[in-house]
Amino acid sequence: MKTKIFSTILSLTLIGCGSHSHEDAADVHNEAEEHHHHDEDEIIVKPEDAKRFGIGVEVVAATPFNEVVKVIGEVLPVASDQAIVSAPTSGIVRLAGGITQGSGVTAGQRIASISAKGVTGGDPNEAAKVTLDAAKRELDRITPLYDDGIVTKKDYNDALQAYESAKTAYSRPAAGGGASSPINGIVSNMMVADGEYVEAGQPIATIARSTRLTLKALLPQKYISFLPLIETANIIPAQSESVISLKENGGKLLSSSVSGGNDIQGYIPVYFTFDNNGAVAPGSAADVYLIGNMRGATLTVPVSALTEQMGESFVYVKEDDHGYDKRNVKVGRNDGKRVEILSGIAEGDSVVTQGVTFVRLAETSTVVPEGHSHSH
Repeated sequence: MKTKIFSTILSLTLIGCGSHSHEDAADVHNEAEEHHHHDEDEIIVKPEDAKRFGIGVEVVAATPFNEVVKVIGEVLPVASDQAIVSAPTSGIVRLAGGITQGSGVTAGQRIASISAKGVTGGDPNEAAKVTLDAAKRELDRITPLYDDGIVTKKDYNDALQAYESAKTAYSRPAAGGGASSPINGIVSNMMVADGEYVEAGQPIATIARSTRLTLKALLPQKYISFLPLIETANIIPAQSESVISLKENGGKLLSSSVSGGNDIQGYIPVYFTFDNNGAVAPGSAADVYLIGNMRGATLTVPVSALTEQMGESFVYVKEDDHGYDKRNVKVGRNDGKRVEILSGIAEGDSVVTQGVTFVRLAETSTVVPEGHSHSH
């Protein structure tokens, strides 16, 4: 008979706190045997170790579960909730430190600087500044002469007009070369790269307020019968492993029509809006679990309870205070949070949902074959 034992001594070994002798392992093995008769391949974890490593279980019960189809999607900013940052002058773009797609910015924060130094033709705004300075000096010279009647009103008006024209041609923001965000939000799209040449007025970046976002999910046409059943969705953004429930974040289904903008052949776009909880950057891809109406009661477990080995799915079931059993299960629907179990467990089983990694370590770390001697 083979028995797998996960002891405090073993756990300390696994986390690098020192090594122990075969005699120690034998003592732990004997201690466990004194209290329990173990079935073949039973995994043994002492209650104190289970508590220490946060091993938790959930009693399986049959409950209603939604129809689910997993698809790909993209998170987009709401059109009315975004602003464009444009180049105030022509020149070479130098992005401000830390500015990348997905980074947060505040109103007035500099996104980039634009300079025409070293560019053929130079900076037209710099030439306009020279003209403005010259016109100002001429106006300052003529004004007291006009007051004293030494020059005519026409001479004064000509100098004043030249100054006003020069002021119009010169742009102070362009002179500073700074392109700043007009709103608080997230950089949802960078339209130029650092060192790229831009023309005055060319868009540099898009800023999304990120308070409300749009989800575009692509439903394969083979699931067209599922279209009228869709109620909400769960998503896992590309940059995260956390599941976000649209229902819990003010989600609203906008459109799920075949004629609703089928811009990718073979797919039907389904649109939602939802409140951003700060975990989603506009412009990011996402795994989308489209959720339909409720179906009959079925057995489900949290996704965290599953482990995969050699392409098969397993869960660990707690048999008693010390013993755990590894069960091969067949899975069904998955909404990103919970997964349907078609076979392998029964209602009332206590399935490990937290600390699964430690039970798996216990399974593989110490195997004591029957009749093995600890003395050498």
